[in-house]
Amino acid sequence: MHKRTLFTNTAIGAALLVGALIMVGYGFGPAVLRHYRGDLIYLGLRHGYLVAVSMGLALAVGLPCGVVLSRPSQRRSAEYWMRIFTIGNTVPPMAVLALAMVLVGIGDTPAIIALFLASLLPIVRNVYAGLTGLPPLLLDTADAMGMSARQRLWRVELPNALPVILSGVRIALAINVGTAPLAFLIGASSYGELIFPGIYLNNNVTLLLGAIATAFLALTLDQLVAGIGRLMSPSGIA
Repeated sequence: MHKRTLFTNTAIGAALLVGALIMVGYGFGPAVLRHYRGDLIYLGLRHGYLVAVSMGLALAVGLPCGVVLSRPSQRRSAEYWMRIFTIGNTVPPMAVLALAMVLVGIGDTPAIIALFLASLLPIVRNVYAGLTGLPPLLLDTADAMGMSARQRLWRVELPNALPVILSGVRIALAINVGTAPLAFLIGASSYGELIFPGIYLNNNVTLLLGAIATAFLALTLDQLVAGIGRLMSPSGIA
């Protein structure tokens, strides 16, 4: 665990250092940041809104579905159902966005639908893997103590599967934050409003600001989830 934490912290530090060097190389300074401060704050809030709503929906659907599929009575059909959840990841994000736009129009709603679909599989898959991968001896001990199925799920299975479940949440979160800039193309505000005009107009300043802000948001949220996991897990694994 300590090695993994050290590797994660090193990767984050390296990413921030590279971002800082890029900013220095392109002449970023306090004046540039002050000029775009309003855009960065507003678009950050809009980007965060898309991520929060779509991830909330993905968790609300993915966690119960993963639990249901992990039950012994459902395991034979689990892989079949898992293929349905794969749709959001196998279809290119642009295609999902375009389909959602055709169905419900432009703006935040189709973006949230697309991000929800893209985030669903890692959550369902890891909940299923975490619960089905528990040692049989652990489950037998819970049964021997006279726990009901509900008690065993809440007191034994979910706490012990938490590290694997959180790994899926972190993967889904990274996919979600990284895909959200594409929402700009269907009329939803995000850091894509800096990235895509920067590409079209060959404006490296706005392009890099949007890209670095997106990466920083992803790293911040990932570490937040990891911290929550460490608080929730007695063993400190997250």
